[in-house]
Amino acid sequence: MLPPTNSELVGAQVINIPLAERWRIFHRLQELMIPCCCPRDGSLHVQISNIQTAILVRSILMQFFASRKELIDWLEQCWQL
Repeated sequence: MLPPTNSELVGAQVINIPLAERWRIFHRLQELMIPCCCPRDGSLHVQISNIQTAILVRSILMQFFASRKELIDWLEQCWQL
C-alpha cells in the first residue's frame, strides 16, 4: 500500500514528533489504516475524520511518548470506568 500524497489528506492534522519515532508511528498508523503521510519537510500528516480515529492516534502517541507513570495512571482510570 502506497502512502497517500499530501493532496489526498485534505484537512489533515500535522503532528510534530522526533524524527527517530516518526517512521515507527507512521507504520503503526498505516497498520490501523489511518490515512497519513510523511512529506519531505519531515512532518507527519494524519487525517483525523472521526472520534475513533482521534482516540487511536492519541493512544499511539501515548505509547511512544508517555512516561510509565502516565500510562499506569491512564490504565487505572480506564479500569475505574
